[in-house]
Amino acid sequence: MAKHTLEQKLAILSDAAKYDASCASSGSNKRNSRDGKGLGSNEGTGICHAYAPDGRCISLLKILMTNFCIYDCTYCINRVSSNVTRARFSVDEVVKLTIEFYRRNYIEGLFLSSGVIRSPDATMSDMVQIARKLRHEENFRGYIHLKTIPDAAPELIAEAGLLADRLSINVELPTDAAVQQYAPEKKPEQIRKAMADVRLHKEAAKETSFTGKRPARFAPAGQSTQMIIGADGSNDATVLGQSTRLYSSYKLKRVYYSAFSPIPDASSKLPLIPPPLQREHRLYQADWLLRFYDFQLDEITSVTADGNLDLEVDPKLAWALVHREVFPLDVNRASREMLLRVPGFGIKTVNRILSTRRYRALRYDDLMRMGASMKKARAFVTARGWSPGGLIDTADLRARFLPPPQQLTLF
Repeated sequence: MAKHTLEQKLAILSDAAKYDASCASSGSNKRNSRDGKGLGSNEGTGICHAYAPDGRCISLLKILMTNFCIYDCTYCINRVSSNVTRARFSVDEVVKLTIEFYRRNYIEGLFLSSGVIRSPDATMSDMVQIARKLRHEENFRGYIHLKTIPDAAPELIAEAGLLADRLSINVELPTDAAVQQYAPEKKPEQIRKAMADVRLHKEAAKETSFTGKRPARFAPAGQSTQMIIGADGSNDATVLGQSTRLYSSYKLKRVYYSAFSPIPDASSKLPLIPPPLQREHRLYQADWLLRFYDFQLDEITSVTADGNLDLEVDPKLAWALVHREVFPLDVNRASREMLLRVPGFGIKTVNRILSTRRYRALRYDDLMRMGASMKKARAFVTARGWSPGGLIDTADLRARFLPPPQQLTLF
């Protein structure tokens, strides 16, 4: 095997990490080094969520510890049978890169994932060692996200939670059957057990002992997971059903949806073309409605006959177009629950409506000033001096929300 320089390793292993989607940092505790002790901070501008065109998160040092892997997951470019250039960082090299990049103000934290080398325990042990050196030897107070190895010993994941801000464990695919087909060495029950252990550790870390002493913080930014979409035949109802169970059972912060990306020398089991990126976007919108807008899973997924989300309009608008009988709503009288179902109304807008209408009746212009997208909402609401008339019942209402057709070129 050719010996790579540190720069070459960085090129290989940062490129390999672009398939990992979960690098957001919401929910982390604030830390800084204003007292003159330590290095780094996750305050102020914090961790920015900017992404380069190739998918890399440019505010975190987002790398794999190695792209060697003993597993042969069909959909993964780093599988053992893949013919890609391999590289591996040592523990000290990752620590050095993180510190030096931080000092140059290139990054605000570290997102570390890895292929599985030798054994899950050996890989996880090296990742924990990196986090331990950063925290205890370098006094690094920036953000750390570790993508853990589910089969690793529980005590290693427990230590990882004490050092990192966020832990993530990939469920890989929407169903157990798909995981068994495409990643036979991975065990869905082991992945769920690892998630359950992280949840129990987090809950235990919130309990105060009888002496009043609180235990050390454990993964304060919580845990997340990633699911590959479009590699198997699961529809959106199956994907969102899995997400709903994960949120309720393991109290995840986020489920990330990653559209399957065709890889070189791919298995014939995999589709030849990727799913439309719009599908990934619609899944995130539906996920948001389920978590913050009190929508139920079957309300969102029953809009189309095949259980997939409508790619042409967002899930809330798709639901409203199918349930026109409940509209238009009077913004001066409707409940919070129903206002949240108006296309173009976000949570902040609804809160402003509820707060303001205690003092006076709202007009159309008031809704615009409150931030409502009236281009979407105007057909679904009434206000003082505004009525959509028969707009809600017009046959071409859906067409009004679609982009104008484009003339195809002959050449």
